[in-house]
Amino acid sequence: MVAVGPTMVVIAFMFFVRPVGGHLQIRSSDDSAFTFIYSLCLLLAAYLMGVMLLQDLVELNYVVVVVFTLILFVLLLLPIAIPLISSCFLDPTATPTGEESEREQLLPKVEVGRHGDGQSDDKALSIVLSDIEDERLRGNDSLPLTTEQDMQRHKRIAQLQARLIQTYSSGAVKVHRRRKRGPRRGEDFTLRQALIKADFWLLFFSLMLGSGSGLTVIDNLGQMSESAGYDQPHIFVSLISIFNFLGRVGGGYFSELIITKKAFPRPAALSVAQFLMAIGHFMFAMAWPGTMYVSTLLVGLGYGAHWAIVPASASELFGLRNFGALYNFLTIANPAGSLLFSGIVASYIYDSEAEKQAGGFRPSSVLGLFLTSDEPLVCMGRSCFFLTSLMLSGLCIVAAILTIILVFRTRTVYTHLYGNSSV
Repeated sequence: MVAVGPTMVVIAFMFFVRPVGGHLQIRSSDDSAFTFIYSLCLLLAAYLMGVMLLQDLVELNYVVVVVFTLILFVLLLLPIAIPLISSCFLDPTATPTGEESEREQLLPKVEVGRHGDGQSDDKALSIVLSDIEDERLRGNDSLPLTTEQDMQRHKRIAQLQARLIQTYSSGAVKVHRRRKRGPRRGEDFTLRQALIKADFWLLFFSLMLGSGSGLTVIDNLGQMSESAGYDQPHIFVSLISIFNFLGRVGGGYFSELIITKKAFPRPAALSVAQFLMAIGHFMFAMAWPGTMYVSTLLVGLGYGAHWAIVPASASELFGLRNFGALYNFLTIANPAGSLLFSGIVASYIYDSEAEKQAGGFRPSSVLGLFLTSDEPLVCMGRSCFFLTSLMLSGLCIVAAILTIILVFRTRTVYTHLYGNSSV
């Protein structure tokens, strides 16, 4: 079922997919649909957490479990209402009122006067092709025309294009090409071009340190809860899964707020998530009473936020044309961080502490196997993950510093994309 499930879902919903034409298909119902989906996600997370805690506190009979399961399926199926309503009751090809007139105004009629000698009124007319590209960099064509500045920019682009075509056809244009250069921030990069940019590596190492530390906790959460004295580690595994989901939802929403309201770089939201993870790792190390729950919450939120913020930041800084290659390269940071911090560092420290508590015998040695009855050594107490958690907290702080550097380097890009920043 797990193997064929995704394919069945894709086939079932392929009839509801509609073409999206950017801001030309923005409808008044989109905001309400977006709010409905977000609210449902939060409700689903709260429901799962409530049911999980209720099962641990009270012994539930079979009928109650079945009812809770049916409610869960209803919540999972509710989002289907959005594409059904959009496909059956709304016209996907409808254009917002006034949009056509705005588009027509973007391309004014340009009359090119001619003298008897066949020359244009402007004898020395010179058009630099890159001027059009410079105008494009000042905004994002995928965003709606919401301000007078956006309208003026689009009109400027249309006028340059129309004037270039008409004067070129009359033979009265001199075309100057600037020296070739690599793409700038916000333009389309290839993977090779991105690999020589400091911004790309700042984002990569920030992701490796942040997501790698979070994945280390996810991999070892069962042992961490057992070493802290909790006999039901599945509670924390469920908690970190729920807050991982909430981090993806909340991280994306928060990053959208700071770029649309303040035109502040999106990676700033990533630095906030990494500082929260640093606090969570520090609380894991201290192992104060009850902090296991709070630490799991903070690390889950921060880890999930990485996967909502980093892809969007990469697309804004390095373009969408080669986004697949760029994103797949960035995802290497996740297993690389897990290998270093979980597979090597955390496991070595845990085994060393367990060996000390067992009297110096390693389960991997021949003598240790005979003396321990083939049972792996178990470490109990705060010392098992104290050093590891402190190290992970420090790595998250380093990741946040790298992200802050990226924020200051890319403020101009986000100002051009989303308007003048008031920060």
